[in-house]
Amino acid sequence: MTDVPEPRGMRHHARRLMSTYTGEHGVYGLVLVTALIAIGDDYDNDAEVLGYVIGTMIVFWLAHVYAGIVAAGSHPELGPKPFSHRLAHSARHSVGMLVAMLPPAFLLLLGVVGLVDEDDAYAAALLTGLLVLGLIGWTNARRNGRRWPLQILGALSTISLGALVILLSILVH
Repeated sequence: MTDVPEPRGMRHHARRLMSTYTGEHGVYGLVLVTALIAIGDDYDNDAEVLGYVIGTMIVFWLAHVYAGIVAAGSHPELGPKPFSHRLAHSARHSVGMLVAMLPPAFLLLLGVVGLVDEDDAYAAALLTGLLVLGLIGWTNARRNGRRWPLQILGALSTISLGALVILLSILVH
């Protein structure tokens, strides 16, 4: 009798998406996109903020892909790898940065097309990064077998530390 793989359901896709956010590039992307949106307050409208955020996130992602390619070539113990392999690996590894941008960018887009008031869309986009960080903190505490009070504490501490790093990012920009 052969084992038939279980069909991939919604849970599988939700777990896979969440794992994109919980990797270091996803968390970094959440912090970066939230700081960029906050800095984008200087722009006149959500379309300009959206363009600034998307452009900057792509540049930072490309920098991470480039760094991954160069770093992979400097580890002789890994053996020689073709450029295409290093490129694909680095792009996959850092894709969380781009995925982190999607919810706030979508919210800004709602303001751009007029489905939501621009100020409300901007505020929602700004809060999204913190809420997702809180979800990550809660999920990690739950995954580690913590009871609900510590799950809430995990969410609040992740939000607080994330907000601190976002604030520091805003201050240096």
